[in-house]
Amino acid sequence: MFPRKMRTLAMTITIYHNPKCQTSRNVLGLLRDAGREPRIIEYLKTPPSRAELQRLVKRMGGKPADIVRWKEPIAAEIGLDKDTSSEDALLDAMMQHPILINRPIVVTDDAVKLCRPSETVKELL
Repeated sequence: MFPRKMRTLAMTITIYHNPKCQTSRNVLGLLRDAGREPRIIEYLKTPPSRAELQRLVKRMGGKPADIVRWKEPIAAEIGLDKDTSSEDALLDAMMQHPILINRPIVVTDDAVKLCRPSETVKELL
């Protein structure tokens, strides 16, 4: 087995990124400052599939409501509610309106994390 430091350097990192989002840009900068060049998925241009989104949420140990961007006006417009909307309804909404997916989501070999605030990405390195 490789020492932890060697595993970390070999680790693959993916970021579900929105270049218009300051937090997302900050996380990308922190990854690069750490010497890591992640695979960047601009999820508004290339949204994850429903199955991929479900896998990400499962690996986070959470539920779809944890990654909905509740501040987006479309969430209220389409009647989403953090406490009462079903997981299927939330997933359907995020598939139809990818802007509802909160960001940045960072994926490593060992973990998946919604990195808000930005500094939480350091837990993955």
